[in-house]
Amino acid sequence: MPTMSCPTPPRACAAPADARPAAAARPANPASGWLRSSYCADHLPSCVEVAFGPTGVFVRDSKDPDGPVLAFTQDEWTAFLLGAQAGEFEFRCAC
Repeated sequence: MPTMSCPTPPRACAAPADARPAAAARPANPASGWLRSSYCADHLPSCVEVAFGPTGVFVRDSKDPDGPVLAFTQDEWTAFLLGAQAGEFEFRCAC
């Protein structure tokens, strides 16, 4: 099975560095705002959590809630979701 190369995101989806939310920024109320996928069972520690804030979309590792937070603009998050829905991130073994 051939492997797929990662497509370059459209320019319209890439925000300039100064338009991105600060990595240290957190959503206004993270305690009640962090969401987990329904595919992630409560007993599984290896999940990511997402929160939506006024300055962007935030992602963190559920095992380390006080650790680093990735910050994305709404356009970047939308481009990621569209790529995931289109199967762009499906695991392909290059065996």
